Amino acid sequence: MNISYRTAQTQYYLDYLIEHCILAVTFFLPLSLSVSSGFLGFGAVLWLGKMIVKGRFDFKSTPFDVGIALLVLLSATSIWASPDRGFSFYNYYNLMGRYVLIYYLVVNNINSATQVKKIIWVMLTSAAIVTLYGFYQYLFGANISANEWVDGQQFPDLKFRVFSTLENPNLLAGFLVTMMSIGASMGYKTITTKGRVILFGLVALFGACLVLTYSRGAWISLLAVIVVYGMLCNRKIFWLLILLPVAMLFGHDAILERIMSIINPTDTSSTLRLALWESTIAMIMDKPLLGIGWGSYWLVYPEYDFFLNNANVKIFHAHNMYLNIAAEIGIPGLIAFLTIMYGHVRLALSVLSGAFESWSSGLMLGIIAAIGGIIINGLTDYVMFNIQLSMLYWLLNGIIVIVWQQSHQRQHQTKVFKKCNVKM
Repeated sequence: MNISYRTAQTQYYLDYLIEHCILAVTFFLPLSLSVSSGFLGFGAVLWLGKMIVKGRFDFKSTPFDVGIALLVLLSATSIWASPDRGFSFYNYYNLMGRYVLIYYLVVNNINSATQVKKIIWVMLTSAAIVTLYGFYQYLFGANISANEWVDGQQFPDLKFRVFSTLENPNLLAGFLVTMMSIGASMGYKTITTKGRVILFGLVALFGACLVLTYSRGAWISLLAVIVVYGMLCNRKIFWLLILLPVAMLFGHDAILERIMSIINPTDTSSTLRLALWESTIAMIMDKPLLGIGWGSYWLVYPEYDFFLNNANVKIFHAHNMYLNIAAEIGIPGLIAFLTIMYGHVRLALSVLSGAFESWSSGLMLGIIAAIGGIIINGLTDYVMFNIQLSMLYWLLNGIIVIVWQQSHQRQHQTKVFKKCNVKM
């Protein structure tokens, strides 16, 4: 009895610590990669300890285990094609290890709706801190018009682009679109007035900061988010597709200039992207199966530099998610990645259509919209090149699986209950 009690007590404390490690990972993810990674590693050690205490390898399967294993294998295989296998291997196990670990740590150790709600509120709280620091940066930061994020000649009125705790404005913008998607959907489905005021207040805060990033790709992806809401939630939301651009036209001249530059083929950023895509397509055609090697884009690009012709300039990614993935790990790797993405969206849709609780349907709607934003943003950028945003993506995928499992269990219990009542 004592041994059994002590074992159960130890498991309880381990579960408690693992949960709070996951919450810490979520909170620090956009604030500090090193701190977040530290908590992720500590959570993994505790999870291993929990399995040792139980005396068995306790692992929850998901509908995507085979697909994820295939992605991991194809990504590893691409290392052999890299011009620097040592760098690719180091980059591979550091990044892929984080992605797989955060996914399965969440799936195997988060078991209740209360825990999921905690994760979402911690996520939104952290995003609010990131946003407030962005405003501080805008009000008191240095002039950054001379750096690589702003073409001073084409956009003379644009002096500031906030990036907050992330590496550049486009990454911050991608993060904010994701947070706006989740906050808006949760606010729409929340029953209490207080909850709606808080959530929509956060969405407005994130939206204001998003404008200050001057990220055109993120603005377009936000329109994609609105389309998702209109299709899955309420068709009246489609009016925002007209109202938002009109409202932005009355903003600062720099905003209007950035909007108009989207359709300007002579824009330096657009011209560079087109050149990068041409080079990347050439990489894919040369090595369609294994790719050029995980994380090797910046190493290989000088060989395909048809535009800059400057070996001293480092281009780290293709500014297109699909081309970049296909180039680095091959077309089969891209197919595996897209299959996993599609599978999680489809799973979230199944929960959305059969959800018993408004919060779970709201959360799934938000994550679907967020992934929709990533899909559109991926046409002109590759924000998941950033480790923090990639970890966030896999965290959200893990949450989809958890909510689906909970919904599946409730549906099963309801069927059993109905059968029992019929027999009685």
